[in-house]
Amino acid sequence: MSRELNVPMCSPAPGISEQALDGGGMDYRDWVRRSYLELVSSNHHSVQALSWRKLYLSRAKLKASSRTSALLSGFAMVAMVEVQLEMQYSYPPVLLIAFSVCTTVLVAVHLFALLISTCILPNVEAVSNIHNLNSVSESPHVRMHHYIELAWGFSTALGILLFLAEVVLLCWIKFLPVDSSLPKKQVCTTVAPASGKPTTPQAVPQDSGWLAALASTIIMVPVGVIFVLFTIHFYRSLVRHKTDRHHQEIEELHKIKVQLDGHERGLHTV
Repeated sequence: MSRELNVPMCSPAPGISEQALDGGGMDYRDWVRRSYLELVSSNHHSVQALSWRKLYLSRAKLKASSRTSALLSGFAMVAMVEVQLEMQYSYPPVLLIAFSVCTTVLVAVHLFALLISTCILPNVEAVSNIHNLNSVSESPHVRMHHYIELAWGFSTALGILLFLAEVVLLCWIKFLPVDSSLPKKQVCTTVAPASGKPTTPQAVPQDSGWLAALASTIIMVPVGVIFVLFTIHFYRSLVRHKTDRHHQEIEELHKIKVQLDGHERGLHTV
């Protein structure tokens, strides 16, 4: 705050009349009124700056969620269309049902986030391009705050987690039929039975496709766990940062209230 706030709020000293202060260009009452207006206007500008920061943050979240949702939903649709099922192989029904459900939920979640971003983003963009401090109240980002956070969560947290599960299911569908298409390997044992007759060759199936799918699952499970832990840690850190900022803003507003009360007492004294 300026030095003017440190001036004691009292009446002019004895022997100094208001006419003498008028002769100096401004009396004590005008000085108090001007200081009060400057303080109120500075507080108004700080509130406006906070509102514009929230507006830009909401716009950035909507843009990021729209790009991520469009990209991942497009990949999921291409994967579902381009995957080639082996007609001669009997897939486990659980695997096909899991792949179908995961793909459908993934596309639905990302399209819902994309719908929210497409509906709200033009209104936010229209207000953010207006170079007027008071136009921030025309933006719907405050009223639509819950929808913006929902789209952000669907696009980043839930959508990416479903995409990881989609990759695992695709690996199982793609690599599991490899065992049935390869010729079986003939292996002869060297140990003869008690009858003394030689052993017959035994057919041992190849398991390279099953191992490949299992390897992708083993790799993806720790990645999913790390992703969930990082998401929880990130949101907790973000909430802690917002809480600290709110406490700091409340303390600043309290200081401003105390200073405004001092100005009002000075005005009543005058």
